Amino acid sequence: MMPQTRSIKRRAGTPLSAAQPYHPLAMVHQPTPANSPPASAGLPPEAVLALDRVDKGFVVEKKRVAALSEVSCAIRPGRVTGLIGPDAAGKTTLMRLCAGLLLPDRGTVRVLGEDVVRNPLAVQAQIGYMPQRFGLYEDLSVRENLDLYADLQGVPAQERSGRYRQLLAMAGLEGFQGRLAGRLSGGMKQKLGLVCTLVRPPRLLLLDEPTVGVDPVSRRELWQIVYHLVEAESMSVLLSTAYLDEAERCAEVVLIHCGRILGHDEPRSFSRQMAGRIWLVRAPALAKRTLQRELSRDPAILDALVLGTSVRAVGRDGTPPVLANLSDPSGAEILPVAPRFEDYFVATLKDEAADGESNRIALGGLDRRTNGNDVIAVDNLVRRFGSFFAVDRVSFRVRPGEIFGLLGANGAGKTTTFRMLCGLLPITSGTCTVAGLNLRTAAAAARGRIGYMAQKFSLYGNLTVRQNLRFFSSAYGLHGARRRRQIDWALATFDLEPYAASESQDLPLGFKQRLALAVALMHEPEVLFLDEPTSGVDPLARRDFWAQINSLADQGVTVLVTTHFMEEAEYCDRLVIMADGRVLAEGTPEEMKERHGGGAGSEATMEDAFIGLLQHRQPTGATP
Repeated sequence: MMPQTRSIKRRAGTPLSAAQPYHPLAMVHQPTPANSPPASAGLPPEAVLALDRVDKGFVVEKKRVAALSEVSCAIRPGRVTGLIGPDAAGKTTLMRLCAGLLLPDRGTVRVLGEDVVRNPLAVQAQIGYMPQRFGLYEDLSVRENLDLYADLQGVPAQERSGRYRQLLAMAGLEGFQGRLAGRLSGGMKQKLGLVCTLVRPPRLLLLDEPTVGVDPVSRRELWQIVYHLVEAESMSVLLSTAYLDEAERCAEVVLIHCGRILGHDEPRSFSRQMAGRIWLVRAPALAKRTLQRELSRDPAILDALVLGTSVRAVGRDGTPPVLANLSDPSGAEILPVAPRFEDYFVATLKDEAADGESNRIALGGLDRRTNGNDVIAVDNLVRRFGSFFAVDRVSFRVRPGEIFGLLGANGAGKTTTFRMLCGLLPITSGTCTVAGLNLRTAAAAARGRIGYMAQKFSLYGNLTVRQNLRFFSSAYGLHGARRRRQIDWALATFDLEPYAASESQDLPLGFKQRLALAVALMHEPEVLFLDEPTSGVDPLARRDFWAQINSLADQGVTVLVTTHFMEEAEYCDRLVIMADGRVLAEGTPEEMKERHGGGAGSEATMEDAFIGLLQHRQPTGATP
């Protein structure tokens, strides 16, 4: 069960039109409210950004919801500061206040010495702001997007060429100026969005989750760009992120929850408070998911996270788990390990009432047709678009009840492979069977055996939660009493009953994720496809989600997942890593780390293995 402290996500006024990209620098001056407070003389004069007792609320479904309450903090210049918090914590609202896009209900916001309420245009002329959905014109080229943003930002024509050259070189996009933005990979789009934000050099850069949905290589490249800007141009950066390993890269972090600041310090100041409470548990006689489940039941353990064949356990205090209580403790060992920022985040914000059993999803008996054979069999799969091979002779097998990962950098071909396996995209050549059905001859029948959770959740935003469940259950052929029973099951199992009448577009990301998973499971499929299911979701929601997926695998559901979050790859029994439309490597997570972890041995991470494999891959040669 996910923590119930998260409120419905607040919408700041009318949603932006989907027909036009959002230009964060084409800002409209908002009138100063009559009760606007005077500038606070108590704010630190050296701070590039300072908030003093700031409140901000919104009206949602005729109820006023507090987004920020009594928020006070000051950001020092010349450094990267992370804004960290779970879904609906108030991060985006705070960013928009600092950019002058919203007005505080009370309190003072000062940016670069200017009062944002009194002088929003003066602030906007000195900052760069990249929101979560940065607007690129996909039918314009890279160069045309740069020209458009240079026009919006008032960059003189004589200054553009040198600035473009510098930024494109920094982002590795020099050779792509003529390519349409819509034909760039996800990581390249994010880098282009950042470059467009920087066409006019800002003194303060606000980045709202810039690395969501991009692969580890692109994430590292984005961070290299950010730190180059800080060091070479003395820029100050406030960056929000859902990836807590990125918090460790910040000079300091602001931890926010339910609209209130819980702490503001260096990351290691938070993590050192968890010293003596973190262990790595190994139990060779138990499967990793079984070990995680049993440790989660231990009253002394607050959090248990799969890490390779081991489980990383966070204690409620300094009391370690008792290995003798495991169902098979033979050969089990426990080692103390150093804490990290994520441990503090989880220990501070995790719902004390949550436990492993509350996340278990109970399905009826599965109607299996594979009779113990491979549930998914892919042989020399090819998908060609004209002369371009998006997928080039890919082969692999997935066994019953297995969690199988399909990994790769943006543009590697994994999404195309994924869509062919779901029967959503025709196969150019090769063979593929899912749940015993050939996708080239029985794609429609195969789709009836599959549950599909898309990256964008594929929900109808203007339908309520209940209406979405009704629609999708009918699409899966459920009618009458069975449909009513399954809808009631979904509302109860995923704690959606309080939001049954809410439009899905108004739900916070974590609840959209729940609804999307419920929709995919309405017909109790034998195979579940998950396309980057936790992109942008906070660590607590990710843990809850994977506890649910593990429970499905325990009941025999076969799961195929794509993800850019490398720690999630640890949950996979086996995985393949793709590049340039081909399979580079296949094996268990432990085998991947051992082979491609850069010599780090047992200390290697899946991210080390992923990046090492991609960086040392051989050219694919001519495509047939």
